[in-house]
Amino acid sequence: MKYIYLLLVFVGLTIFLSCNKVSMGYEPTPYQLKIPSHFPDMPIPSDNPMTVEGVELGRKLFYETLLSGDNSMSCASCHSPQAAFSDPEQFSVGIDGIQGRRNSMALINLGWDSFYFWDGRAKTLEEQVLIPVEDPIEMHQSWTRAVSLLSESVTYRNMFFRAFAEPGIDKYKAAKALAQFLRTMISGNSKFDVIYKNENGLALNAEEQAVYATVTPEELAGYDLFKSLNGADCFHCHNGPLMQVQKFSNNGLDAIFADIGREEVTGNPGDRGKFKVPTLRNIELSGPFMHDGRFGTIDEVIDHYSTGIVMSPTIDPLIEYASQGGVQLDPTEKQWLKAFLLTLTDESFVNNPDFRKP
Repeated sequence: MKYIYLLLVFVGLTIFLSCNKVSMGYEPTPYQLKIPSHFPDMPIPSDNPMTVEGVELGRKLFYETLLSGDNSMSCASCHSPQAAFSDPEQFSVGIDGIQGRRNSMALINLGWDSFYFWDGRAKTLEEQVLIPVEDPIEMHQSWTRAVSLLSESVTYRNMFFRAFAEPGIDKYKAAKALAQFLRTMISGNSKFDVIYKNENGLALNAEEQAVYATVTPEELAGYDLFKSLNGADCFHCHNGPLMQVQKFSNNGLDAIFADIGREEVTGNPGDRGKFKVPTLRNIELSGPFMHDGRFGTIDEVIDHYSTGIVMSPTIDPLIEYASQGGVQLDPTEKQWLKAFLLTLTDESFVNNPDFRKP
């Protein structure tokens, strides 16, 4: 019996070591985010540090159709690179042909966001990426089934190990990898960035100086309007290098709300009709606009804030001229404002090969 016991111990130890020898001494490679010099630092969760292998895995998962119930859709199906990782359709359609009720938001500079989705129901990127997979009107897949399918792939088993230095695949590791990839999707190389840096006394390199030389008087006039309380009054919700304020706002779209927005999450009637303020970066590419995609063009958006504001009890108090229907821009001012908004287009972001399908 003694020899049998020793043999069993030896066999068990051999199996344990064979399963774990690959992880002994291995650590994923730290990933260095390329954050523009005029941006704030990005907060990174302590339980999900950025790694080269994690980002690589997240990128592959972003384009992976196994995450949908019929293996036909991926995250990229509703977040197209050409549309600044938004959906050019008013509403995305899921695998069962069911249309969503809100426009797909652009995936830009998400690492600085404090909440996700139009109603803010997810507090972290790791939480956000889990939801569309199991949503019956989106990808309509169970994470149990998705993990099972991924686990059948030697490629994925190896990639998950390299990303997390341990064997095994689960939805939380998938969420961490997707979140890492999304945090790399930084847009900060537009004409606006050169204007912003120059305005704030930050040094421009030779390439940026060349770009600034192309800035037109109309673009600068539009920027002045954008920042002016007595102009277009945009800066309360869209300012700084991120062109976004972390808040929910009722921006005067309706008097009666078919979609109550943030109130669905909080249950607070004071949040009725309030939605997350999106970034304006790459607005030229990311239409249609608003939570319900009701405006197809930038011109329509400008017209709304000029003369289309509708009063309601929860209207954002920072919309100074709401009671007058808007800021009442004349045709020339509208042209200037649009010219400025187009400076927010970052071609290097939408064409970045690191964000495309591997």
